[in-house]
Amino acid sequence: MTTRTPNVQLSALVAESGLTYEALAKAVCAVAVECGARLRTNKSNVEHWISGSVPRGDTSTFLAVALSRRLGRLLTAADLGLPSMAGAEDDTIGLSLENDPLDVLMPMWRYELDRRRLLTASAYSVAAAALPLTDVRDIAARTAAARTGHTAGMAEVAAVRDMISAFSEIDERHGGQHGRSALVTYLRDDVAPLCRARFRTDEARRQMLSAASRGVHLLGWKSYDAGQQGLAQRYYLQSYALAAESGLRGHDGFVMRTMAMQGLKLHHPEHCLGLAETGLSRAKGRVDAQTEALFRVVHAHTLVKSGRRREALAEAEHARTLLAGAPGDEVPFWALAWGPPAASVHSRTAKVHETLGDHHAAAAHYTLAAAARPAGTYARIVALDLVAGAEMHLKGGRIEQACDTWHRAIDHMGGVRSVRTRKAVSRMRGDLVRFQARGLRCVAELDERGRDFLNGA
Repeated sequence: MTTRTPNVQLSALVAESGLTYEALAKAVCAVAVECGARLRTNKSNVEHWISGSVPRGDTSTFLAVALSRRLGRLLTAADLGLPSMAGAEDDTIGLSLENDPLDVLMPMWRYELDRRRLLTASAYSVAAAALPLTDVRDIAARTAAARTGHTAGMAEVAAVRDMISAFSEIDERHGGQHGRSALVTYLRDDVAPLCRARFRTDEARRQMLSAASRGVHLLGWKSYDAGQQGLAQRYYLQSYALAAESGLRGHDGFVMRTMAMQGLKLHHPEHCLGLAETGLSRAKGRVDAQTEALFRVVHAHTLVKSGRRREALAEAEHARTLLAGAPGDEVPFWALAWGPPAASVHSRTAKVHETLGDHHAAAAHYTLAAAARPAGTYARIVALDLVAGAEMHLKGGRIEQACDTWHRAIDHMGGVRSVRTRKAVSRMRGDLVRFQARGLRCVAELDERGRDFLNGA
């Protein structure tokens, strides 16, 4: 009979977490669901792990994430006294700001192109979300990348910006999965070497690093659109590192703003207010009014999620005032990740009103957001703003208006490969179930169209 050796490391961490075995089992299952897996873990499994048995499959990674979230620091399977799966020695890759971001990104890109499951199935880390708040090292000063013999200048910067803009437009028009491998290859083979080139001026180097950051940010957005939240977070962290290294005013704060938005979307608000406030502090008074409005409206969203209603409404109003007062300002390249600032400000303002339960105001702002973006270029995000507006109409009891808005949303979804648009249509059909007994023609027609969309008709 084999005698197991109790797992002292895991036992100590579970005790430190204060979680019961049953609560920990539920947390592990929740992490698994986020990664597209289904577990039947229960308190008996936890008891067996502590007594020395080894979790099956990816469960060790899910367990590490669950305890990391509870304890507020990054933990790996090895920290829990558990063996890692083959290749999982890199399960924290990208969740650090201690190394040159290009050195971190190279193996991440290799995993992507090799279709390795390690990163695409990774979970969002609450502990890693705090890294930009706690990192006090000068990222620019620690970069020790060897320079190549190539000499680069603003012409090369302009070429990289044009290419990333083209990838971004394809992303918005056709969804996050179009051109993803091509973007990874372009960043790896062309942009990374340029970042390590000799530059004619320091300003050219700064602008190149900023452009690279925007490209990595786009990869994070593509991962987000595919429902790969852990991978998206890792790209955002390395985008932040590149932006900080560039030294361009406000760019690092903009990535912090994105990280705050992701945390709110995933219902992990622990560091979102801090990220939004710090991002705003790095931009306020240092960027144009339209760009500052982008920071302020996300700050408003984090405020309302923190229960600070009056401050949130005042901040959202401040954002709209800035927007109205400076329509001709030149917006930095990195701040145009989601198109016209007006659209982003209205969309995020809608979320503030949605959180407050003002569905009428939320629907109005979602409509303004959709109208502020060129529909041909931003098909996916226009569709999703319209979906959100339709859901607000439905919550306000306006079923016919909701159906009309949903039809407009589906009009924009043709040719878009996006997990989020498919989920939106599936959610729509679920919302319509309770109205089908009324025999409303608009409901029946919309449900049929939704079914055809999901079936690929």
